[in-house]
Amino acid sequence: MVTGKEDLLQALIDAYLMEKGTHEFYDQAARKAAVPEARETFKELSAWEDRHAEFIRFLYQAITEDRDIEGFDNFSKKSPTLVTEGGIPVKDLEARIEKYTVTDDMGAIELALDIEGKAYNLYWKLSKGASDANARVVFKNMMEQEIKHIDYLRNMMAKISGK
Repeated sequence: MVTGKEDLLQALIDAYLMEKGTHEFYDQAARKAAVPEARETFKELSAWEDRHAEFIRFLYQAITEDRDIEGFDNFSKKSPTLVTEGGIPVKDLEARIEKYTVTDDMGAIELALDIEGKAYNLYWKLSKGASDANARVVFKNMMEQEIKHIDYLRNMMAKISGK
């Protein structure tokens, strides 16, 4: 689990794995959604998380001057996705999806807001406690991304509820 005491490279690896886990969860949730609107919401969120993971991969490879994309892809395939970006174990979120089916956009948005809010809180905590200044920058950047997600989801919620 990420503690904030990581150096920059370890922070990037941990952030990458969390983004990957969240991407995979949203992808699974999209497949299980009962209605097209919820499915599309989860698909869009999954695509965002995939782009975040790719950005982190790019940063990692730029810093290490490692241009071996195939090697990183092998690392990604072999690395288990045990936790999402909010620090929530993937298995816990999967259990939530198994217990009930997201049957509307509002349910999808509420679940996503919970995940993204926890992600923001985790990155905030990590940015405050990071001993490596560069790791703090990475965590702050990830916080900014989570704020964008939260704002987007809140706007969607307001649109759906007519407020």
